[in-house]
Amino acid sequence: MEFLAPAAGGSGASSLIMIVVMIVIFYFFMIRPNMKKQKAAKKFRENLMPGQKVVTIGGIHGKILEVADSTVLINSEGSKLRLEITAIASSSEDQIEIK
Repeated sequence: MEFLAPAAGGSGASSLIMIVVMIVIFYFFMIRPNMKKQKAAKKFRENLMPGQKVVTIGGIHGKILEVADSTVLINSEGSKLRLEITAIASSSEDQIEIK
């Protein structure tokens, strides 16, 4: 009994197609959503204004007093903190209040 080997030309082309399909799937499910999140975070940080209530990455809630080029001065429970703009995670108005 003799086994027939598949044609070498068809196998290479199908492998290449599968690799391309995997790269496209990886792009649409991993890279593209991450890029959208980064753009949204950058836009949010560019639009920070004094008086806005924010939450830092560390969980500190405060109100913006001053916005500089790369830093933000916030008031939190009577103390003033100067933080990097990248440390601001979200606006506290975006947070859902649980009563």
